[in-house]
Amino acid sequence: MIVWVNGTFGAGKTSACRELVELLPGSLLFDPELVGAGLCRMLPADRLTPVTDFQDLPSWRRLVPEVAAALLAEVPGPLVVPMTLLREDYRDEIFGGLASRGLAVHHLVLDPEETILLERIAAREEYPGDDARNDRVRRWCLDHLPAYRTARRWLHRDAQLVDTTGLDPRQTARHLARLVDEGTARCPIVQSPDATGDTVAAAVLLFDEHDRVLLVDPVYKPAWEFPGGVVERGEAPTDAALRETAEELGLHLEAPALRLLAVDWEPRTGPRRGGLRLVYDGGRLDPRDQQQLCLQADELRSWRFVTLDEAADLLPAARLRRLAAALDARERGELRYLEAGLPAALGAAKAG
Repeated sequence: MIVWVNGTFGAGKTSACRELVELLPGSLLFDPELVGAGLCRMLPADRLTPVTDFQDLPSWRRLVPEVAAALLAEVPGPLVVPMTLLREDYRDEIFGGLASRGLAVHHLVLDPEETILLERIAAREEYPGDDARNDRVRRWCLDHLPAYRTARRWLHRDAQLVDTTGLDPRQTARHLARLVDEGTARCPIVQSPDATGDTVAAAVLLFDEHDRVLLVDPVYKPAWEFPGGVVERGEAPTDAALRETAEELGLHLEAPALRLLAVDWEPRTGPRRGGLRLVYDGGRLDPRDQQQLCLQADELRSWRFVTLDEAADLLPAARLRRLAAALDARERGELRYLEAGLPAALGAAKAG
C-alpha cells in the first residue's frame, strides 16, 4: 500500500510524513526526490540541460513505481511518500504504474489556508546560517504556488484534501493515519498486472452527428484513448470490443453494428507492451445515446467528441496515426493493415 502525501512546496509534507511512519506499523518513508537526484547524477549533461524539474524526465516517472514496488518487497509497508505532484498526466502515469503492480494508493493533500502557508514558507530554513540557499528554497516554494492553485481543481476530485491550518506535524500525522485507516482517500484505480508478452487489443470508434470521434480519459495513464481494451484469453476480438464498450461506457452494442477498420501492429517501446491493435467502427451515437453514457469510474475520468485536429493534442503520435488511418478507411469503405500506425512498409522502417 502507498500513502502518497501531496501538497505544494512548503506545506509540511516531509515533517508530517516523518511523524506518520511512527503511527503506521511496518511503514517506511520513501522520498522520490532521491530517485530524481540519482538520475541527475547519472544522466548526461545534454539530457539534463533543458530540464528544470526532474519530474519532467520520463525515466523518473517510470522508476518511481518500480522503486516503490521493490521497497515493498523488502518491508511490510505501507510506503509513505511525501511528494508534490501537480500535473494530472504525471499523476495518471505514476499511479497507473503503481496500480498495475497491484499497489493500492491512498492520495492525501495537505491544504492549509494560504496565509498560513505563506507564513510557513517565510519561516522555512532548511540550511541554518546559509541565507542565500534558504532564500532560493523560499523563492522556489513561492514560484510554485500558482501551479498548486491550478492543480487544486483536479486534486479536489482525486484526493482527500486535509486542512492543516492550526495543526502541527504530529496532529497532521494523526489525522492522516485516521483517513488511511478509514480508506476514504484510496484512489479507485483497478489495473491488472502488466502482461509479460505482447497483447491483442480491440478499440471501438464512436461518432456524433458531426462525425467527431469519441475519446476517453483514463485515470491510470497520461494520454487519452479510444474505448476498448485487451482481448482476454480465449476471447474473440469482436467480443472484447463489445465487452469493453459495455464496461467502460455502459453502451451495449450488437456484433453486427461493428465494422473492422484497421489492424495495427504496435511495437514494444521500453516497458510498454506491443501487439496487434484492432480498430472497429461502432457507428454514430445520437444525443439520447450520448446522455446515457456511464463511465467506469475506476478506469475513466471523462469523455469528449473531437475532430482529428483536436485529437492531435490528446493522443500519442502512433495512436494519432492509427486514428487517422482508421478514419480514412471508414470514409473509403476499406480495411487497413498498419505497423506502428503507418502502412506496413513505412511502419516497419519506422519501428526498425
